[in-house]
This record gives sequence, C-alpha cells and structure tokens, in this order.
Amino acid sequence: MENLHNITDSSLYGNSVMLDRVIVERMAFRFCEVVGIYAYGLDSRGEMTGDDKDNRRLKELVGEEQLDAIFHRVTDNDLEVQAVEDTRVPNIKVAAVSEHINKTPIITWIIFGVLTDEEYISMPGAVVPVEFEKTISYKEFLDAVDVARDMSHLILSSKFSLATAQAESRRSKNEEAETRNYLKRVEAISSIVQLLDSSEAIEMVMNDIVKHIGTYLDISCAMICRVKRGSDLMDIAASWINQGVVPFFDKTVGQQRPHFMYTEKPLVLSFDSEIETADRELMDKMGITALCVLPIQIGNGVAMYACFMDSAPEKKWKTEDIKFLYDAMRVLQSILTKRIQKNSLASSYASLEAILDNVGSAIYVRDIETGSPLFSNRVLKNTFAAELQNGSLDTLFDNAIPINEESGIYEVHHLEKNKWYDLHYTYINWVDGRKVSLCAAYDVTDKKNYQRRIEQQAYTDFLTGLYNRMCCERDLAMHIDSATHNNMRGAILYLDLDDFKHINDGLGHQYGDVLLKAISHSLQRVEGIENSCYRIGGDEFIIIIPPESYGRFREIIQEIRDIFAKPWYLKDADYYCTTSMGIVEFPESGDSVQDLIKKADIAMYEAKKSGKNRMAEYSENIVSSSTERLDMEKNMRDAMAEDYKEFEVYYQPIVDIMNGDKCIGAEALIRWNSVELGFIAPSDFIPLAEYLGLINPIGNYVLKEACTTCRHWNESGHPDYKVNVNLSVVQLLQTDIIDIVKRTIEETGINPRNLTLEVTESLAINDMERMKKILGALKELGCKLALDDFGTGYSSLNHIREIPFDVIKVDQSFVRDLAEDAYSQSFIKMVAELAETLGVNVCVEGIETERQFKALDNMKVKMVQGFFFDRPMTKDSFEQKYIEAKG
Repeated sequence: MENLHNITDSSLYGNSVMLDRVIVERMAFRFCEVVGIYAYGLDSRGEMTGDDKDNRRLKELVGEEQLDAIFHRVTDNDLEVQAVEDTRVPNIKVAAVSEHINKTPIITWIIFGVLTDEEYISMPGAVVPVEFEKTISYKEFLDAVDVARDMSHLILSSKFSLATAQAESRRSKNEEAETRNYLKRVEAISSIVQLLDSSEAIEMVMNDIVKHIGTYLDISCAMICRVKRGSDLMDIAASWINQGVVPFFDKTVGQQRPHFMYTEKPLVLSFDSEIETADRELMDKMGITALCVLPIQIGNGVAMYACFMDSAPEKKWKTEDIKFLYDAMRVLQSILTKRIQKNSLASSYASLEAILDNVGSAIYVRDIETGSPLFSNRVLKNTFAAELQNGSLDTLFDNAIPINEESGIYEVHHLEKNKWYDLHYTYINWVDGRKVSLCAAYDVTDKKNYQRRIEQQAYTDFLTGLYNRMCCERDLAMHIDSATHNNMRGAILYLDLDDFKHINDGLGHQYGDVLLKAISHSLQRVEGIENSCYRIGGDEFIIIIPPESYGRFREIIQEIRDIFAKPWYLKDADYYCTTSMGIVEFPESGDSVQDLIKKADIAMYEAKKSGKNRMAEYSENIVSSSTERLDMEKNMRDAMAEDYKEFEVYYQPIVDIMNGDKCIGAEALIRWNSVELGFIAPSDFIPLAEYLGLINPIGNYVLKEACTTCRHWNESGHPDYKVNVNLSVVQLLQTDIIDIVKRTIEETGINPRNLTLEVTESLAINDMERMKKILGALKELGCKLALDDFGTGYSSLNHIREIPFDVIKVDQSFVRDLAEDAYSQSFIKMVAELAETLGVNVCVEGIETERQFKALDNMKVKMVQGFFFDRPMTKDSFEQKYIEAKG
C-alpha cells in the first residue's frame, strides 16, 4: 500500500513520542483479543502490530485500494480522524482511527470487524464467521472503534504530555510533579486496560479497577454499587478505601441508597459547587467535600453506579481527573458487556443441553461443513451406544435422508435391532451461530408393529378369515401386471351364493355365519387358489386364478363346483347352498381392476339369470340388464326429467351420546317413491344410478336440498346442527365436483362447517393420489369429511392417516351382535382408540336396541345413529320433532 509508511515523526518531539512501543502493541493485541476485532497500526516505522494470517486475509478481502483510501481519509487532515466504511464483503467492516499532534498524524489504526449479525451474514458474498477466530456484532464494532480511538488519544496524549513534561523539566523542576502525574495516569489506565482479558471473577476485576483509580487519584473512597431494581437498596460490589479513612457506609449488602445514586446522568460535585441545601447537608453529614457518581448501564437501564468520594479540605475535581474516570468506566463497561455475552452463550448452551437431555427423542447435532458431531443427548447415547462407538450412526441416518435435502421426516429401519425410527431432519443455527444439522429420532417400533396388525386386520374379512375386497383389488392389480409382462393369462371367478338369504333368515344369522365359514375353508383347500380367495360382500366371493395356476383353470372350476354339489350340515340337518359363478380372463378381457371385476359381476348375473348353480363366461354378447332393470332405468330417467318430484330427502338423527344423547344433526338419505314401480329401496336403485351415470345429478339434488334444510335449522335456533351428505365414488371423480360443492354452499348460504361429506371405503383405492387431492380441496372449502361404512373391507390405515377425515363411521354390520360378540366390541373399541390417536370422532351406525347402546359405554364413541333413537324421516317430521319442539 503506497504512502502508508511515509509518516514522519514530529521533529519537535522526536523519538520521545514513540517510547514504549512494545507496551502499545501488547495493549492493542489484548484489546483486539478481548473485544473480537482485528487491527494493525501504522507509523513512520511501518506496521506496529497485526501482521498475522487473518489480518493478511482481511486485507486481501477488503482490497488495497479501499485501505489506501480510508487511510488518507483520516490522515490528510485533522478534521476527520475517524471513519467506518462498508466493504465488498457484506459482513466485513473496516474502520480507520488516526491520532494527530500539531496536525501531523502520529499513529493510524486500521480496524477490521467480522460481523455475526444475521442481516449481514445472510447477504450474498458474506464470509462464514466461524472461519475467523474473532467475530463481533455491528453495534459492538462501532463501540470498539470508539474505545480504540479514546485509548489511542489517551495514550498518545499522555506520551505527548510526558514528552512535554520531560522537555520542560530540564528548564523547571516545578513541572516534574506534573510529569510524574502523567506517568502515573498512563500506568493506571494501562493497568485498567489490561484487565480486559482477565479471567478472574467480575467482583475481583471491579475491585482491581477501583483500587487503581483510588490509588492514582489519592481520594478517600472509590466504590461500585449494584442497585436492586424496584427497591431503594443497593449492594456494594467493589470498594477501595484509603488508609486512615472511615467507611462511609456501615454495611455492604442491603444498604439504603443515598439520593444521589438515583441519577441517570453523571454527577460531579466539588467543595465549591452550587448545590441544593439538602445535598450539601448530606455531604457534610458523610464528611464528603467532593463527589463523582457515574451510572453504569447494562441492557436498557442503570444497573450500577461508580462512586468516587473525597473528604480532603476544599477538594476540587480537575478536568483531567474526570476524563480519567470516564475512560476507566468505558473500559469497565466493555468488560461487563463481554462477560454478559460470554455468560449468556454458556448459559444458553447449558440450558439447551438440559432441555434436550430431557426430551423423549434421540437428538444428534452435526456440523454441516465438517460433519463432525457437536451434541448427542442422553437418549441418543443410550439408544445408539454401539453405533456411536463403531461410527456407524452417521451412515444409518444418512442412508435415510435424500441427498441435498435440508429438512423432512424420514423412516429408518435398523435391521440388526429390528427397530423402526421416525427421523426428523432439519438445518438450524447452533448456539454459537454456526449452521448445523439436527436429527431427532423417535422409536416407532411398537406403532409400526401395531399398524401392521391393524392393516392385516384391514385386509382380512373378520368372519371367514379370507382376504377382503381391498386386498383383492391390490392382488388383482399385481397379477394383471405379472400376466401382461410375462405374456401369461389368469382368471377371475365371481361367486354369489344362491338362496343364502333363505338359509340366513330361516336358520338364523349364526348358522348363516357358520355356512360362510365352511364355504371359505373349503375354497381355501383347492390347489392353486389357496391364497387368492376373497369375500367381498355378504354372500359374494371372488377367486383369482393367478397366472402360475392358470394351467389348472378347468380343474379349479370343477373342484369349486364339486364343493357346492354337496350338502352343508347345519342345525342337525343337511342343507344345499349352490353358487352362481361369473368368469372373466385377463389380460384378454382387460387390464383394469375395476373393469375386470365389473365384467365378472355381469357374467355372474347372467349365470344367475339362467337359473341356480350355473356359471357363465364373460363375452361382449352377454346382455347384463334384465327387463326389471330396464323398467327401473326408464322410470328413473322420467323422474329426473320431472324435476326429481318422485325423489325425497329423508333425515336420520345423529345423537351425541357424550352430551346427554342430544341430537346434533342428521344424515340426508335419498328415497324414491315411483309412481309406476312403487317405493324402491335405495340398495336397488342407487347401484343402477351409479351404473347409468345418473348418480351425479341425483347426488347434486340431495346435496342442495340438504344444505338448504340445514341452513333453515341453523337459523331456527340450532346454529350447530350439521347435515351429513353421502358422496359416491362416481360423484367424487367428477372433474367439477369441487365447483359443484362450492357453488351449492354459496347458493344455499350454509355455513360449510355444518356440512359433512361422507365417502365410503370404496373411495378409489387404485387412484388414491387423485382422491387425496379431491378430498383435500373439499376440506379447504370448510366442509368436514366422514369415512362411511368403516370395517367392510376397503380402507387402509395409511389412507385414513393420509386423508384429513373428521369422522369415522363404523358400519352397522359390526353392531348386529354387539351386545354379545366380543370381536365386534373389540373392533369398535380399537377403532375408537385409533380415532382418538388421529384426532377424529367416531360414529357408530345401526344401533337398534338398548343392549347394543349400553355396550358402547366406556368405548370413547361420541356419535350414534340407529333405530334405537329414530328412523329416517321426512323433513317435516324431523323438524316437528327436533327443531320446533326443541327450538
């Protein structure tokens, strides 16, 4: 850097001003270490200090041109002797401080600050603070620059005064005392500055400071008092009393504060100062002739007072003495600030360690750049002791975390321990400011095993032990893919028991259940289909002949027919129960799970239409609609064309059994009273409406009627009444279903939180991602979601967890034998516990008797529907009983 060394010493003072250069360098080095800055000084001899690796790097980062400019900015004249500038690195600031004598620069300090403020280190191009040994905040940097200038000024002024004193002493012995005084002052302030890097307790440091001050000034007493906020008391934290002086206060703890220790500004009183009579009387009472009180601020208020008192006759403070006190207190303020920051960091780490040691998860913190571990809490050390010892923990966690991911929740399977963990991973700023990765591992092995058991139950028909429809659809998709990719064939057999209803009603449900179990066990003994038999409904079964068993296709069909050719021993007698069978092959007849099952169903109905105990293979020539179905279709279309006048919405009350069996709303149910065909059960016309694609307009009609009615209830004194509306899969898969629901809410004016949309367990299992988006969008409208008919064989716990359901409705098939059947009771209790874990409510359908109702005690079931409380009824009947009577 040109011209930086071209400073010439004043010829007037020669080398006198440059005395004790080693002391100056040592003081500067300690000041930089304690405060957290980098600096180097320049005089006519060159750099005085700061020629280390970090200084050289900082010079390179800032650039010679800027350093030259800021140097000349403070040395070319004595009008601007201190400057602070930004650099091209956002979190590096540079400052220059120059001291002049007779307008000639004697020493210039170039000061660097590596800032830790978030607003600077987050800027593009910022350096990483941890790469430097010394860092500082921007406010602290400015304070440090001020202190550096004050120190330089004080030292050089002292040197200047000393040089003057020494020159004059050759001409006058009277000035020797003044010279010695300057030397003593330099020595005193130097001793105080050296306390910046003291590791002694703060009380001892403060005692040393007041000792140096009192000794130098030769006053009666110097003390530092710590005030007790909110009271009139104080404690004397440090004190020095001159020899032969009686203490001014009789105790050091809980001392009454004199009124001059309430000031927020410095107070300087000499023996001849004009003060109020009360103040003079207090000083006279204490035997004080001169007093100097300097407030010391910590945080946002005065926490201490430095008090200097003298009882010498006619004591008068000198200007240089007061300035000396100010300078000494600035050093003390810097020491206190540094101690507070250091203690705060240590306390923060200790507090954080104590907190993390008492959380239930295993915590592991690593440095992002080096990968080295920084912290492991007690749970992690206990859980992964072996992995920490052999160094395999990082690999275990890293294998679960995708590359370049900064946060997420991942699953870790520890094969050796057969343990499962949920790993929560994120980046955070550690207590020392560096960027770290935090892993929190939760042992979820029990939950995982429980989930497996529950899912296994969800895949299994509870009565027969066969797999259910959800499992059927999953396995069928797998077999279709296998057959397609390997150029093989498979088949689906759709079985519907003939006259099962007569046996079930005639002998009783318990014997119907025995028959279903016996049939199921017989089917499972057929070679080739042992693991591919499924019960998908009351008396309906699906059998998949997988590609590897297709070679026995005809033998399997014959063995099944032989099973139903024999009687079944029920209630001490033989009963025959045959089956109608529909057959479809894949991938010849399609590669869609739903299409293949539908075609097998059509073939089964064709077989049943031909008589009992028949089978039919699917072909395009099969006519799947009977005359009855055609008549129903015609009348349904006519009824829709006449503005749905034959359709009526009934309402079945929903009761809150946790709140005094209070009605809280109703489920809307469609009914069809045809002029031509009479009253038609929903189970007959709704499947046909879905098949014909007419369920959408009918469903929209029900939705609008139910919303209009519910708003009327809400405005009639029941603001919390809710209405439940069923949405079929066909409705949900409409491209505009979200717009339809939104428009209905807006047109009817219903509060969306009072609308619950029920979806069945058959909700598009093969297109779950699409269904999650649809249901999520409905949820965003403010509606509530209910999972209907839970337990009939479709749902997966994963789906329940992934979709934000508010209510789980247990199918009424679990209620029929609820009072006696332990399995039904256990199932409902399990569902209620699962719902509580997921944060949703449970509604049990089909409660018809008091015994069934009583069986729900202590099961955490909130809502109930069923004939025990009321049957579905017309709108007028419902309002007369539940709105007008209770309004």
